[in-house]
Amino acid sequence: MKLNERSLAFYATCDSPADNSGFLYKRGERHTAYHRRWFVLKGNMLFYFEERESREPVGVIVLEGCTVELCDSAEEFAFAIRFGGTKSRTYVLAAESQAAMESWVKSLSRASFDYMRLVVRELEKQLEEMRWGPASGCGGCQQSPGFWKPKPSGPERCLERLPALPAILPKENGCAVWNNAQGVDQPPNASGCGRHDGEGNPRPPPVPPRRRASNSEAGSAVAAVAESTSTFCRLHEWYGQEVTQLRQDWLERRRGPRL
Repeated sequence: MKLNERSLAFYATCDSPADNSGFLYKRGERHTAYHRRWFVLKGNMLFYFEERESREPVGVIVLEGCTVELCDSAEEFAFAIRFGGTKSRTYVLAAESQAAMESWVKSLSRASFDYMRLVVRELEKQLEEMRWGPASGCGGCQQSPGFWKPKPSGPERCLERLPALPAILPKENGCAVWNNAQGVDQPPNASGCGRHDGEGNPRPPPVPPRRRASNSEAGSAVAAVAESTSTFCRLHEWYGQEVTQLRQDWLERRRGPRL
């Protein structure tokens, strides 16, 4: 696996919260002596520094495909990080107290992506059990999660009682018509043959064609419009005369009496 050193150094020293941090004794790979190092756990990466104030980590351990277990060692409170494979290295660490050792073993065991995946699966299983209840008790009457939907309440419960409307409205004579609901009286079929749709529901009678207006009706409509226009003109002229007369009277009163 290729890792960018600058990105790792920045991630190790940035202000993001650490899952665990503290001093541990690390046994060397070639020499069995233990060295006190400052460890910082972030996600699935375990960084270790020479000192707590160091700006760059000495190394990093990617906690994937490994197991954390207690081990026998010269140091007290020792535990090991073991990886699968013949050539894989085993990291032996030792804490300063029993509480610190338990805390580190617990946090390191939960740092891998595999553990998080198991936790997510377990949470999903618990969520399904909360939704559907335990598997036993109802026998084979329990529906699968795909058929689950929340119980309606209020207006939604009332809408369930209404008949379902067709997704695509049928058309007759160029006009869309609704399928009559079940239980509504249908007009008798004059043709004598059973007119039903594919689902067995009776179809309504065809909509009669639109009737076009005759010439006489069109002429009467035009005459009505003309009559209303002439009536408006007469009213406008009559009110205009009254306004003109009032204006003349006002002007005469303003001029005063004639000599």
